[in-house]
Amino acid sequence: MSPFLAAVLQLLALIAALALAYRPLGDYMAKVYSSDRHLRVEKWIYKAIGADPDAEMRWPAYLRGVLVFSAVSVLFLYALQRLQGSLPGSLGFASIDPDQAFNTAASFVSNTNWQSYYGEQAMGHLVQTGGLAVQNFVSAAVGIAVAVALVRGFARSRTGELGNFWADLVRGVVRILLPLSVVGAIVLVACGAIQNFSGIHEVGQFMGGSQQWNGGAVASQEVIKELGTNGGGYFNANSAHPFENPNAFTNLFEIFLILLIPFSLTRTFGRMVGSVKQGYAILGTMATVWVGFVLLMWATEFAGHGPAFEAAGGAMEGKETRFGIGASSIFAVSTTLTSTGAVDSFHSSYTGLGGGITMLGMMLGEIAPGGVGSGLYGMLIMAIIAVFIAGLMVGRTPEYLGKKISTREIKFAACYILVTPALVLGFTAAAMALDTPANSMTNSGAHGFSEILYAYTSGANNNGSAFAGLNADTTWFNTTIGLAMLLGRFLPMVFVLALAGSLAEQKPVPETAGTLRTDKPLYVGLLVGTIVIITGLTYFPALALGPLAEGLAS
Repeated sequence: MSPFLAAVLQLLALIAALALAYRPLGDYMAKVYSSDRHLRVEKWIYKAIGADPDAEMRWPAYLRGVLVFSAVSVLFLYALQRLQGSLPGSLGFASIDPDQAFNTAASFVSNTNWQSYYGEQAMGHLVQTGGLAVQNFVSAAVGIAVAVALVRGFARSRTGELGNFWADLVRGVVRILLPLSVVGAIVLVACGAIQNFSGIHEVGQFMGGSQQWNGGAVASQEVIKELGTNGGGYFNANSAHPFENPNAFTNLFEIFLILLIPFSLTRTFGRMVGSVKQGYAILGTMATVWVGFVLLMWATEFAGHGPAFEAAGGAMEGKETRFGIGASSIFAVSTTLTSTGAVDSFHSSYTGLGGGITMLGMMLGEIAPGGVGSGLYGMLIMAIIAVFIAGLMVGRTPEYLGKKISTREIKFAACYILVTPALVLGFTAAAMALDTPANSMTNSGAHGFSEILYAYTSGANNNGSAFAGLNADTTWFNTTIGLAMLLGRFLPMVFVLALAGSLAEQKPVPETAGTLRTDKPLYVGLLVGTIVIITGLTYFPALALGPLAEGLAS
């Protein structure tokens, strides 16, 4: 069987698995966030934190809940890392330096999971399980909660109430993420991933010296790392490490976990707004972009020219021989089109245009299908922009799901799409203008610029994957990428929740013959075009200096 045919069959198997899970999981999540009953364990949690789960919140109160919870999480995780050397389960590792502790705390709380350290050489069992793994759950649940609040904004009318943040947070963890993670962890352990609390062991002699590995609760963290679109690896090699990702089946299973909730949330959206067809339209847009990016990546990675490429059957440098070009490309596209950041190959080793595709996936806003929650609300923002553009073309007030998109709503949407590019391009320009940050580049020229552009694109878009080749463990990068991650996560949430509150206050507009049908293929095409054009206008100059210049020169 040719490598390309094997890649096509894997893609078809992945699509089939996602299709089978789409309806039941999407319907289940809609019931979770529409239910008025609380499980016993949830009541215990509400009592412990002093929250009233039945109290409805307007958008400022909902936002305060998000920000307060996240701020406390950053402080807790920072303190845990700074005290690691004095805590049990440290495996003898020292406490983390202040700038790196800040960067890591900001990273995991913002669902980015950018890592400027070697996991197996820096973090002990307590920090890994009691700090990083916990944030993998709750940061993902925060993203889903914000998306659900925006959906309620479309579904409700004549009220500014968006639900209760604490109830949405707890339900996301208890009823969705935990049960799926238990099942997923069992699958990974059965397939060879490790799950223990062992210490450091010498595993053999290599070139005159010994190699050491430490164990850990890897399978349980691996599953929520993918399911929650987090991305932080237990080991520095991330999902290329056999302890995290043992074989070709687990590799495909992990891609399935990455895409499962973001795609299924479109069904949840359709159910909650009372129109499954609207959910299918958003799904169609996400799927079109995702499949298109996979095909583009295959075209660049399989069709390399030269004796080395031809002998290997394509661009194999930086890719695991266990997975090959096809599966590695699907993984790379899936992680960069979501906010996952997990890698099973080095994106820096992809062809010039292939590396550009991974960057472009993040620059789209990670909305195809995007992160858990963030992908859905990002796509709905783009849907509003597309409706607005269509309204301008035909000369009528734009409407979406029975809500008028007025000046107020479009200002919130415009602020949302401008925040992240401003962070990416601003920090990249500063890093390139200063001498010290540029010294961290392994490569010069277009590829070196791509290393820095990728780092800030990954941070501000809350992806977390690294291009490789950039020494990001410096005070400059730890601080600035940490700020980019926090601002890139929570500033957009401000505009999303403000938009949700504005929509919820509106009176529904009846559908007429002139209303744009947003559940038809024509609108899907308009939405895809809007996404590509906005991203192109924003980032093309920067891409032209990096991956495009490198790809055209090769």
